[in-house]
Amino acid sequence: MKRLFFTLSVLLVASMFLAACGPAPTAVATEAPATAAPATEASATEAPVVDTTALCASDAGGCAVFAAGAPIKIGFAGPMSGDVSAFGIDASQGIDIAFTDAGAFEGHAFVQDPQDDQASPEVGATVAQLFASDPTVVGVVGHLFSGATNAAMPIYEAAFLPMVSPSATGISLTQQGNTVFNRVVGNDKFQGALAANFVFTNLGLKKLAIVHDGGTYGLGLAERTREVFTELGGEVVAFQGIETGGTDYNAVLADVASNSPDALFFGGYTGEAAVIRNQMAGAGMAGATFVSDDGIYGSQFVELAGANSAGVYATSAGRPAGSTAVSEFDAKFLDAYGVATGSLSPYSWYSYTSAMVLVEAIRKVGVAGADGNLYIPRAALVAAVRATSGYQGLIGEITCDPTGECGTGGFAVYGVQTGSWVELAPDYTP
Repeated sequence: MKRLFFTLSVLLVASMFLAACGPAPTAVATEAPATAAPATEASATEAPVVDTTALCASDAGGCAVFAAGAPIKIGFAGPMSGDVSAFGIDASQGIDIAFTDAGAFEGHAFVQDPQDDQASPEVGATVAQLFASDPTVVGVVGHLFSGATNAAMPIYEAAFLPMVSPSATGISLTQQGNTVFNRVVGNDKFQGALAANFVFTNLGLKKLAIVHDGGTYGLGLAERTREVFTELGGEVVAFQGIETGGTDYNAVLADVASNSPDALFFGGYTGEAAVIRNQMAGAGMAGATFVSDDGIYGSQFVELAGANSAGVYATSAGRPAGSTAVSEFDAKFLDAYGVATGSLSPYSWYSYTSAMVLVEAIRKVGVAGADGNLYIPRAALVAAVRATSGYQGLIGEITCDPTGECGTGGFAVYGVQTGSWVELAPDYTP
């Protein structure tokens, strides 16, 4: 009995030992029964549906509404005819390239509505009324000239239409408490100082006569140039205004010439500048150097002044620093329009950047509704443009301050040499 019990015990222990040393038993997979996720959980990973009715009702300017596939319209206002049409044409072409590069937003392409404001405050206000009355216009690139810009600003303010100007440099434009006006170019505080320093330091001339066209831009720039030139120790021997659109300024020029200036600075635009330059010699200022501003920069002044354009100087917005983006834009511009950037004006790069600032702001505030429409809240867009910060444009980094100054203030001096404008080195001397 004991032997049997012992034998059975040994067998039992052996079987336990073999079981412990053998492969682990295979687990049988058991799945929890599939259950449908609640609808609220499924939508948690999706973009929340915006109540566009509430959005637009809460926005002080309401919403611009675009049906599926309808283009987003951005106005452009600048001179497209007359003595300064090159500025408007150049800027409009830059905008077209910008909108091609921008592509679509929520299935909506960006398009420009170009309008000729003739560089006139009166026509500028009319164009502004046109844009303000169009429910499909959400912003404006422009205006280009300070006088037209100044006249348009109150109209856009009331309509919640943000403006981004590539070229309106008048100092007072950002001193009015206007919420819609912004610019990517510097202002005439910098440009006037540069002109004064160039005449006094680079050219070494100490007696300066100043003539201006009496406008927001021309007069403001002339005053700033006078201020800085006097601070430097120079003498402003004459300060006179002219009527725009004139063809004979001999009387004014003869009066200015009686003061024997070394140089004549003109604050204004191409048409009047060309007339003045062509009449300086006959008025007794053949030896005086003619200096002006970005209002005359471009091929049109050279054409109108002809041989008298040689040796003329002008301050203007600086060309952008070299980069891949700038090179690509320049190539696209030349291919599309057959002229090099910077030949008509310096503002194709600036208008491209202005347009892109608006595009980026629209992308931030635009909302695709559940009904298939696109909603752009107008007051929110105005605020988004003014809040632009760190945007890398063709002309450098764009960051807007609370007044709408978004540019770096960079200007350069150009001279007409062999029929073309050439940017001069900061230490240039004749």
